[in-house]
Amino acid sequence: QVQLVESGGGLVQAGGSLRLSCVASERTFSSYPMGWFRQAPGKEREFVAAISWSGGLTYYADSVKGRFTISRDNTKNTVFLQMNSLKPEDTAVYYCAASKSTFGLRLLSQYDYWGQGTQVTVSS
Repeated sequence: QVQLVESGGGLVQAGGSLRLSCVASERTFSSYPMGWFRQAPGKEREFVAAISWSGGLTYYADSVKGRFTISRDNTKNTVFLQMNSLKPEDTAVYYCAASKSTFGLRLLSQYDYWGQGTQVTVSS
């Protein structure tokens, strides 16, 4: 019954913004590092951003650095991804994930729980 649920995806024009949210079903997730990944059709799922349990450490893929911001509110069991200056190449299904590890948070294999994904489409 452990669940991660993403929301906030949608259709925006290039240069626009979206804020994704991921809510964990259990309070224990507030102690887990969290990450965002994305997957476009026919492509591998790729790392986007990650955040430590306290929110004090963040990590970003080079492709989104300076445009996206990951944050979390542990009192609400929620992690966010603020996406600004969106580009058509950002179009993908975005997935929230939780890790039991504090290492290798850029790696898909380090994550134990996954949300269902939310579609982000950026038009040119």
